[in-house]
Amino acid sequence: MLSQVLLVEDNAGDALLIGQALKEALISVHLHIARDGEQALQILGERDFKPDLIILDLNLPKLSGYSVLAFCLKTTPVVVFTSSLNDTDEVRAMSLGAREFVRKPIELQDYKTAVCRIVRRWAEPTHNGEAALPV
Repeated sequence: MLSQVLLVEDNAGDALLIGQALKEALISVHLHIARDGEQALQILGERDFKPDLIILDLNLPKLSGYSVLAFCLKTTPVVVFTSSLNDTDEVRAMSLGAREFVRKPIELQDYKTAVCRIVRRWAEPTHNGEAALPV
């Protein structure tokens, strides 16, 4: 069964790159994409949608990543994947229940590696939402 991953990312280039990285690494997931905070809450509000992982950018139009994070059920792992270099963003995100805070790498290969590591760690069906790989 495919893992269900909700990517909340307003940058179309980043969303495309994340999908490409997963495909290249042969990581089979069903990637759902929300382009803003409002759309993310709509998708999360669908009764039949139970994601295995949420990858969340903080700087989103309409509703911030913090608003989305506050809404998320703590049973679904949320990994913040952001370009923010502000340490207070990390503290705030973790206090709202994020399982991990990952800064988007600048280098393309590092970026792809980071995405694959996040999905393998948090969305693989055998892991049941628990961190299976060392940090």
